[in-house]
Amino acid sequence: MMTEIEHELRRRAPRTDPVPDLSQAAAAAGLLDVAFATLDSPLGTLLLATTPRGLVRLAYVDHEGADSVLEQLATKVSPRILAARHELDEPRRELDQYFAGARRRFELPLDWRLTHGFTRRVLQATANVPYGATSTYKQVAAQAGSPLAFRAAGNALGSNPIPIVVPCHRILHSGGGLGGYTGGLERKRLLLAVESGQPRLADP
Repeated sequence: MMTEIEHELRRRAPRTDPVPDLSQAAAAAGLLDVAFATLDSPLGTLLLATTPRGLVRLAYVDHEGADSVLEQLATKVSPRILAARHELDEPRRELDQYFAGARRRFELPLDWRLTHGFTRRVLQATANVPYGATSTYKQVAAQAGSPLAFRAAGNALGSNPIPIVVPCHRILHSGGGLGGYTGGLERKRLLLAVESGQPRLADP
């Protein structure tokens, strides 16, 4: 999937000139639909992917696998995908600030195309839960228009393609239980602890 972009760039480039930085050349030529980069975080290595619309994917690499995430993006978004750290500078900066305790609200544009219908409505309701607060599966289900569909809300949160930024870790059972979390419950505990005012996450 990456060689397709490289082949097209080399076809377009003058024969006497070397192809410049591949990701920048691809973006300039309108060939780059999905850019990705990794970030070493206190919760492990994250894979971030963005499109011209905004951040489309954030994944825990040890949980989902980088190759699997990239294959899904190539299938569901576009095969014109390339590693391009400069395209992810702002998401990486905001996440670094968040982990350092210096940011409580993400200001990133989001690309919601990997979500649909009820799932998207649940995640959009979740995105509005503020830093340091929590909500419940029942509450976000109600906000998504289906008050009794709290189990389906749990499934929607479990498929969240942009965790942390869309803070599904802030959604709990009505009785206060943690529920589930795509990245594992220990990560959910750590995120909630930091947001409740406990010491910030240390670098890995």
